[in-house]
Parts: sequence; structure tokens; C-alpha cells
Amino acid sequence: MPSQNSQGGTNKIKVSVQKAGPLDTGEIAQTMKSIKAKFAIMSGKGGVGKSFVTASLALGFAMRGYRVGILDADVYGPTIPKLLGLVGANLYLSEDEKIIPAEGPFGIKVVSMDFLLPTDDTAVIWRGPLVDRAIKDFLGSVVWGDLDALFIDLPPGTGDAPLTIAQTLANEMTGSIIVTAPSDVSRRIVQKTIDFSRKVKVPVTGVVENMCCFYCPDSGKTYYIFGKLIGKEMADKYGIPYLGMIPLDPRIGESNDQGEPFLMKYSTSDTARAILSIVDTIIAMYKDKLESRVEAPAKKQVRSLLKLPGEEEGDKESENS
Repeated sequence: MPSQNSQGGTNKIKVSVQKAGPLDTGEIAQTMKSIKAKFAIMSGKGGVGKSFVTASLALGFAMRGYRVGILDADVYGPTIPKLLGLVGANLYLSEDEKIIPAEGPFGIKVVSMDFLLPTDDTAVIWRGPLVDRAIKDFLGSVVWGDLDALFIDLPPGTGDAPLTIAQTLANEMTGSIIVTAPSDVSRRIVQKTIDFSRKVKVPVTGVVENMCCFYCPDSGKTYYIFGKLIGKEMADKYGIPYLGMIPLDPRIGESNDQGEPFLMKYSTSDTARAILSIVDTIIAMYKDKLESRVEAPAKKQVRSLLKLPGEEEGDKESENS
């Protein structure tokens, strides 16, 4: 669990693992009860834009009026805070030592290892058991509250983090959303994620084909730079839904680098419409689950995990009351 280190006058966050006992799985189950739908965003391969898809789907749900959370489970390379303009945001502790998520656009609740690192270039050098513990803490020790949907951004591959999510949330996961790029190189790796999802009994929601093509604004022509409809072919091969495609757009990189959510900045663009079409497809698939009722949790006092010298606890409590 993260804790404050006040030695030497500094205020850094460290992770203490020596005394960390097993986390109560019942506590995780209780926390997850207030979340209607839980989606794991997976790719198996790096570089296909999985985190961008995660952030965009979450924003799309929130823009449609749903209460949304994001668990950035990519412990080694967390990027969700950057994509949502939350770099430098703080996490807080409730009066019963639970983590209060940071809040992004449209009230999206976000928890990420990035919030606990002292500098941008700090590496997380952990073996599997520590990653396992961190993810379980993020699931069970966070006050997620009443959510319609939780999007879990998983790292590439089918190792520790995806396995921890699948085993910890056995029978709780709504589905996995598989992200691929339209190339045979991507397909060869990403299809392993479909196999993984089925083996751990997480239903496959469908495939999102990112960077599908480029619509030239000058000529009006469509260019298939990496390949054509390979994600569609993969979905058809495995008998799973093809959720849609997202075209290449230079403004995506620009927005990501500036920490400005693309879907908000360019909400009327063809690319944004393509993303929202995928969002609407997923909402239609799980409409009954998303519109079910859950009791709202009671509010609790909070204190900052990153309390600065001279900052009073009462100030934070009053701000969050």
C-alpha cells in the first residue's frame, strides 16, 4: 500500500511490501458490488493504442451520462493520467484508510500507479507478486463508489496483470475488449489474447480495430496504411463481435502529447464519431446491466496521500465534504 515518507523533509510515496499480508478477497467482492459493468481492455501487443482506446471508451460512456471509472493496471507503463490531463493529480485517503480516486473529465474516477511515482522518469522495478498485490489493492482498497462501468487498462501480454484481474474478479468480469491494429503482425499476437480470455472464462465483448486507415483531408481518399480489415477477419474467425474501427488521425497524437482528451477537443470529427459509434454499440450490448440500480455509498472524510509540508488535514476534509 502507498504511504507517506516524511523522512529528511521530503514527501515521497513509497510502497511497503514487507508487512503486506493477503488482501481479503471478500473486501474486493464487496467493493465490486457497486460497479455494474467491468471491462478489461486487452491487446496482447504493445503499440496498438490500447490505452487511448480505454480512455476514449471511458470518456464516451461518461459523455453519454454514465458514471465511469478507470483502473490503469499497466503498472510499469501507466499512461491514462496523461491522456486525461491528470498528470500531477493526487490520490486521497478516507477516514478508514481507503484510497479515493482522482477525478477526471465528466467525473471519471481514475486510479493509476502514475499518481504514486515521485517523478516522470521513475521506473517501477517489481516482480510479479508485487504487481499482483498492487492490482488487488487498487481493486479492493479503493472507494470506487457507485459506477455504471469500470474500464481496466491492462498491459500488453497475457501474464501477471491480466491473470490477476481474471482470477480476482472470477465470474465478475462483464467482458474483455480486444484492441488490435490492422496488420498481420498484430493479429498473430492479439489473437492469443482472445484465447487467453476464453481460457480464464472472461467473455469477449468484441474487437476494436485501431489505426484502421487514414482519411486524406485533401484528396478525400482512404488509405489502408498497415492492412485492411484484419481486425474484422479476426473477429469473424473467432466468432466474436466486431465493435468497429478507429482511423488514424494526426490530432490524436497532438492531443495525447498535450494531455487534452481527443474525444472532447475534437468531438465533431469523423474519428470522434467512429469512437462514439463503438461506445454506442457496447452500451446497446449491455443496456440492461448498465441501467440496473445500485445503492449509493455514504460519503467519508478524506486526507491526501501526497500531503505537503504545512498542509492541514482539516483543509482537505472541508474541500471534500
